[in-house]
Amino acid sequence: MLSAFGRAFRTPDLRRKLLFTLGIITIFRLGAFIPSPGVSYQNVQQCLQTGDTSGGIYQLVNLFSGGALLQVSVFALGIMPYITASIIVQLLRVVIPRFQQLYEEGAAGQSKLTQYTRYLTIALGLLNATTLVSLARSGQLLPNCQLPIIPDDSIVTTILIIITLTAGTGLIMWMGELVTEKGVGNGMSLLIFTSIVSSFPMSLGAIWTSQGPGTFFMVLVIGLLTVAAVVFVEQSQRRIPVQYAKRMIGRRTVGGTSTYIPIKVNMAGVVPVIFASSMLYLPGLISQFNQPQPGEPIAPWVEWINNNLVRGDQPIYMVLYFAMIVFFTYFYVAITFNPEEVSDNMKKYGGFIPGIRAGKPTADYLQYVLSRITLPGAIYLAFVALIPLVALVLINANQNFPFGGTSILIMVGVGLETVKQIDAQLQQRHYEGLLR
Repeated sequence: MLSAFGRAFRTPDLRRKLLFTLGIITIFRLGAFIPSPGVSYQNVQQCLQTGDTSGGIYQLVNLFSGGALLQVSVFALGIMPYITASIIVQLLRVVIPRFQQLYEEGAAGQSKLTQYTRYLTIALGLLNATTLVSLARSGQLLPNCQLPIIPDDSIVTTILIIITLTAGTGLIMWMGELVTEKGVGNGMSLLIFTSIVSSFPMSLGAIWTSQGPGTFFMVLVIGLLTVAAVVFVEQSQRRIPVQYAKRMIGRRTVGGTSTYIPIKVNMAGVVPVIFASSMLYLPGLISQFNQPQPGEPIAPWVEWINNNLVRGDQPIYMVLYFAMIVFFTYFYVAITFNPEEVSDNMKKYGGFIPGIRAGKPTADYLQYVLSRITLPGAIYLAFVALIPLVALVLINANQNFPFGGTSILIMVGVGLETVKQIDAQLQQRHYEGLLR
């Protein structure tokens, strides 16, 4: 393994890509600690040290920004506006026929969809920045903090912070695209990976300090088992054999080859977990903006939401979280994988599944396989997402438990894809990859 990494850095082209990627990651992490103009860095750090920042409606965004959100730094919004914009554009392909036409046009059409995603990212960044600044000014971003995060709440300072946060989102999007184009791996995914991994040392140190060595080593063992299970499932796939008939093109005979359609157990990735988390944040957000005035009784429905849908250790929260992940897994897979389109492409190029007629029978067979392999993938996603909530109940380590939920899914997925790309480039040059 070490010799393989040595070969990677001795190869000029690959070394240049690796160093470029590391440089962008370094700039991204530095931006997470540069405070926005008008934000009191001393007050923010004091509030983070003395207050409880676990949970809350912005926990997922803070995770993806590497802790930059609660510090209101120039990269506070992180990559979340781009992720949201990408998901929205992808879902709009089902609603707007023009988007589906652009997707089917190939590289030219997809470049236009990418441009639409960029515009939507800036718009969402502007909206999120406005919301973040309003929460910081009202003290709701860090509820337990008594110090002002933005001492000067004039309109000029507010507009300057909003512009800075939106520009930070655009800069992150540009850096991610640069890594994809000139570096190694998918740039956006690597930036998310970096944000999540950056919180591991602090989380493990907090577990050692607060829970003791016994809980610390228990968390490490659970983490290793979880990573092994996630790697096993992420690499699992159902291979449907496809046979292509021989055809005469001019004087040449083409076709007659055998291949397969790989259908992964977890085709939806981490998107259903993000959808379910976002949906379950809405009740807490609504109740937060419907708190009673001093001396007035709290509304019964607000009290019910606070008791059952805000904290993750409640049974109702866990059941809803599990059910919504299963639902969104089926929903997202149905949008991203079209059996009829795959069947038409196979028929166009003379391909068929042995024992299955071309056309509608092939589409029905693919739908049959897809609907059954999605069920274990959805249950697997739900169980992995529930690991931090179970850790909260068993060892009271939810706010510091790093091995579970979206974090472990993104880490393993991005790590596997990046290693595969490095391995492929090594095999092109040295005929052997990272692993013998």
